[in-house]
Amino acid sequence: MRSISRMTGASKNTVVKLLVELGAACIEYMNKTFVNLNCQRVQCDEIWNFVAAKQANVTQKMLEKNPYAGDCWTWVAMDADTKLVCSWWVGKRDWYTAKMFIDDLASRLANRVQLTTDGNRMYLFAINEAFGNDIDYAVLMKKYAASYEGENGPRRYSPAECVGCEKQPKKGNPDPKHISTSYVERQNLSMRMGMRRYTRLTNGFSKKIENHIATLAIFYMHYNFVRIHQTLRVTPAMAAGVTDRLWSIEDMVALLP
Repeated sequence: MRSISRMTGASKNTVVKLLVELGAACIEYMNKTFVNLNCQRVQCDEIWNFVAAKQANVTQKMLEKNPYAGDCWTWVAMDADTKLVCSWWVGKRDWYTAKMFIDDLASRLANRVQLTTDGNRMYLFAINEAFGNDIDYAVLMKKYAASYEGENGPRRYSPAECVGCEKQPKKGNPDPKHISTSYVERQNLSMRMGMRRYTRLTNGFSKKIENHIATLAIFYMHYNFVRIHQTLRVTPAMAAGVTDRLWSIEDMVALLP
């Protein structure tokens, strides 16, 4: 923020206010545009971050000023064929957020899809409520090695090594060849590499939930409409038929009133 302020001559508060307003405009546009999507295979995952402080460091006094302080999870749904991030939701890792996320995803789809998630058991209830039997749903259960560097060594900060996977069909008739979460997990890496707020062990974390959501909205707008996917040779939005042209940063800013 400070570097942008120095480059533009605008105050930091002005830059932050502009980004929050642009984030709201991006959310409004994607909500209006991402309807009746003809997705065939969708992958879902969650990525962890925090607002204001890590959950273990949150105090009652901090919660009084900022009720959203602590762990913050971004739930993401991606079309495995077009790489379109068709739905995302910010909240806790709980039943309520899972239901809101899956309900939002279901409202955007035009047909029956094959859905794959990780072993988070909150998905099953939410998917039953939102889709009923009109879905082919499977879970990819991952098996991890011990999270210690040695028998009595320190605990690793990074996730434990995945040593195996188990495919578990849950509803309908999912194709075993497409039971995977690889694409959405690769998108999670793009998030961590593309947003300073998601970098591990950084002081650039979000201080307010509003700024956090606005940053995500701008990132997904750029990811879907502006950034050309290396494999597809077009943007995800173009591959999904949502738009017929390549957007620019100027087009994104033009969404502002």
